[in-house]
Amino acid sequence: MNNCPKLGLDIAKKTFQAVLLRQGKQRHKKFDNTPAGFADLSAWLAQQGVEQVHVCLEATGIYSDAVARFLHQAGHVVSLVNPARIKAFAQSRLVRTKNDKADAGLIARYCDEASPDAWTPPPVEITELQALMRHLDSLDETRGQLCNRLTDGPQIELVLASLRKLIAEIAAESERVWQQVRDHINGHPELKAQAALIDSIPGIGELTAAKLLGEITQLRVYSSASQVVAYAGLNPQERQSGTSIKGQSRISKTGNARIRKALYMPAIVALKHNPLIRALGERLEERGLAPLAIVTAAMRKLLHLVFGVVKSGKEFDPNHALAS
Repeated sequence: MNNCPKLGLDIAKKTFQAVLLRQGKQRHKKFDNTPAGFADLSAWLAQQGVEQVHVCLEATGIYSDAVARFLHQAGHVVSLVNPARIKAFAQSRLVRTKNDKADAGLIARYCDEASPDAWTPPPVEITELQALMRHLDSLDETRGQLCNRLTDGPQIELVLASLRKLIAEIAAESERVWQQVRDHINGHPELKAQAALIDSIPGIGELTAAKLLGEITQLRVYSSASQVVAYAGLNPQERQSGTSIKGQSRISKTGNARIRKALYMPAIVALKHNPLIRALGERLEERGLAPLAIVTAAMRKLLHLVFGVVKSGKEFDPNHALAS
């Protein structure tokens, strides 16, 4: 992989900039972020005499997924990189110029120097589950905004009636999409089995299990629970420098914010109804931790339990968990 030419891609909604780095020299070109544009990229690489590249691009969700899958299927080594890593790399190089070409070149240099791990696309059923769950979240957010408008100052009755109608329609659509999620999970035996295992953990319900399966792709591929915690951005980050700076540890938040959001309310429920999480909360409370820090620790512990049940294939057992 180190001997491959490096390709940095700066992805936008409609286009992407490519910079090919080979033997210290750069070539660049802009392409449409469409299947036709992906084919043009392949033809351009062939014109450069390149059979295989190590391509790096920032993980930007729907804008980067399609081209990443295309390049992986074409036999290239693909690395989807956390944007925070590229930002830190730019800061370490004192980069001042920011445009599509410069950003793509920076990503190519990062690829060359850091040799990030290769990415494997998640199964199609996971990608579809993620899309359904994110659409469901979007519908729920929209319904919440409309509900707030009902009480947001005086309104004439015609406006209120319209808002109530929209809220009812979105609620019905949310229910329909949620049923599609259930059907999707039930239609894939491995997803169904994993959802049941996660649902066995007190504090986590059917909805949260679906969200976690959609966001933590290929959960069984991780080798440790700490890797899953880091992916969610729930790993502690120490703040200390010599003797002058010594702050409280905080979570890094360099990870998937949707996972943290999905775990917040389940953690609060688990602190009351999950014996393992409740015991953890009591210990931390005795040590004087703030309520939010206790909830964060409960979120982190829930992820450990999620990883444990999925990895072992066994439902949550409080007696086994307390004994281990």
